[in-house]
Amino acid sequence: MPGTESHEFQKALGSPGLFAPNRLLRQIVDVSIDLLFPPRCAGCGRVDSIWCDTCQEALETTLFPNHVAPLAPFTGMASTAVHQGIIREAVQGLKYGNAPLLAEFLGKRLNQQLQHMDWTIDMIVPVPLHTTRLITRGYNQAQLLSEQVAQETGKLCSPDAVHRQRNTQSQVTLNAVERQTNMADAFQANPAIVSHQRILVIDDVYTTGATLSACGQAILQAGAQAVYGLTVTVARL
Repeated sequence: MPGTESHEFQKALGSPGLFAPNRLLRQIVDVSIDLLFPPRCAGCGRVDSIWCDTCQEALETTLFPNHVAPLAPFTGMASTAVHQGIIREAVQGLKYGNAPLLAEFLGKRLNQQLQHMDWTIDMIVPVPLHTTRLITRGYNQAQLLSEQVAQETGKLCSPDAVHRQRNTQSQVTLNAVERQTNMADAFQANPAIVSHQRILVIDDVYTTGATLSACGQAILQAGAQAVYGLTVTVARL
């Protein structure tokens, strides 16, 4: 029959066994890379572990702050620790060290802090990365944290609620005023998602609050009922 040979050829291409050697080759490459460049703990540099038990114990004993500086336009603002010591290393490892597994540990801290807040939340929204930076990093650390909190709480996580419409300059070298200017109109929220909702915005670090504030403002402008902010660390209390 016409097309039968072509159909059989496509079936053959789809056969799992045909690409087994390729999968085996990828596994060999992955093992070889681990042998040549073994993972190191983001906290202490110990070989063979992205995050070792000793650093996890230190993280679990890191104090939760009772209060952080309010930030407009948020109804409430909270963090799980000051940005120093072992938790700073964990955040840096998640953000820059290609260690997405750290989101699980840090996300649990976020959930612990959230349980102590008298907030009514309908939806969790991560601070978005611009597409260019997302491609470079491979993941959005705020989204990984948000997904972990959503899993812990049963709340909906909506990464598509806010779009980063400008690829802003890195905030690291900017002062407070420059950060606010840099983030002006950087975000746009989707009214179909956030309208009439009480939104929890999650990010990794609360420094001057310029990024968080711009994101929260975009959400409120899109019709949200209220917006709250939660970060892993805060630069100052």
